Amino acid sequence: MAQSEARGWTPAQAGDQSGRVAVVTGANGGIGLETARALAVAGATVVLACRNIEKGAAARAAITKSAPGAEVRVEQLDLADLASIAAFAGRLPHPAIDLLINNAGVMAAERGSTADGFEIDFGTNLLGPFALTGQLLERLAAAPAARIVTVGSHTDRTPSARLDFDDLQSERGFRTATAYARSKLAVTTFMVELDRRLTAAGSTTRALGAHPGGVRTGILNQQNRLLRIAFDERLARLTSWFSQSPADGARAVLRAALDPEAQGGDYFGPGGWNPLVGPPVRMPVARPAQDPVLGARLWGVAEDLTGVRYLDD
Repeated sequence: MAQSEARGWTPAQAGDQSGRVAVVTGANGGIGLETARALAVAGATVVLACRNIEKGAAARAAITKSAPGAEVRVEQLDLADLASIAAFAGRLPHPAIDLLINNAGVMAAERGSTADGFEIDFGTNLLGPFALTGQLLERLAAAPAARIVTVGSHTDRTPSARLDFDDLQSERGFRTATAYARSKLAVTTFMVELDRRLTAAGSTTRALGAHPGGVRTGILNQQNRLLRIAFDERLARLTSWFSQSPADGARAVLRAALDPEAQGGDYFGPGGWNPLVGPPVRMPVARPAQDPVLGARLWGVAEDLTGVRYLDD
């Protein structure tokens, strides 16, 4: 067992991140905000990639209060719009990127479409990060030992989390929990396949994943009232056995990004008997996500739908 596993990993163990550039999607709130805050406190230059630029500005102000003098910039990015992704990648002034945190995600209450006609969960949670990663990959390769961290969910282990290639976009029927769980299994499958291809290409860039557990964040704002109440921050003391704060949830993401002992393909999340709360430990990814045939097939679908191709065999 690695030393950091045995004693419990904390972001402080990663050391100074000065001189490194991190891009965090969905950084205006929740896990993304806390991840960006911790990176800025550690000295990294942080790009807050946010759909809502005003909320991004408020997040920047909150982060600079915690990290006076930190270099934090806000850039508009809508992962539900391929044109926005391309524009974002084109605007970034950084020739090298050390960390890409694919954090932003949605859980739609009803079936809807992205700007490009994809089902919202599948389009935003998988296709958006796939396109963004591909368009930033050269700049990630320009940094020594860059990492791409994809934020998954423990729902990828539920019975409904099955990749149905005949209905990846829930056209035959939509259920909130099912669409979200399937999109998150797709996300983890993408992470594993990405690291597999990076390794085959001889790249020093690595792909890792994390699931934050049950976190009290805004992703549940569109859900039923019971879920919103259950994960309400004001009830934290009563619900601490199955929910944790965004700062606690961000620990798994930060470990994947910063733990020097982490390897490509590693996956971190709360450990122990309860997978929803607790410090991050190394854990296996969902079994279907480990399947190279499934990974290659999903990769091909993502290429065809986004028009973005990279790391071809």
